[in-house]
Amino acid sequence: MDINDVTFKINGAVFEVNRVLGSGFLEKVYEKALMLELNAVGLKAFAQAPIKVEYKEQIVGEYLVDILVEDRIIIELKAVEKLQKVHEAQILNYLKATDLKIGLLVNFTFPKAEIKRFIL
Repeated sequence: MDINDVTFKINGAVFEVNRVLGSGFLEKVYEKALMLELNAVGLKAFAQAPIKVEYKEQIVGEYLVDILVEDRIIIELKAVEKLQKVHEAQILNYLKATDLKIGLLVNFTFPKAEIKRFIL
């Protein structure tokens, strides 16, 4: 499946979760609901997927990304009033730590979900 098609399906899933749940829940609630929706639209997704940070071929750190979709796109979820630069830095670090090129920073906020796309 083309990467733009995957991203389109992810966006639809995010907006469906936001439409049904609205705002005010913890990230974990949105994560579980989004996992259900991603699977329902036929995407292979893994919650709390581990990624390793290497330095000179040695593992020096490990992170858990909120959701990894089709082994190609990282989704970082937030449920905050406003996204901050630190949230953007977080997803950029995840992308740098992997060979992945696309990350989506999703904030479930009022009145609608906000999605920021990052490409390395």
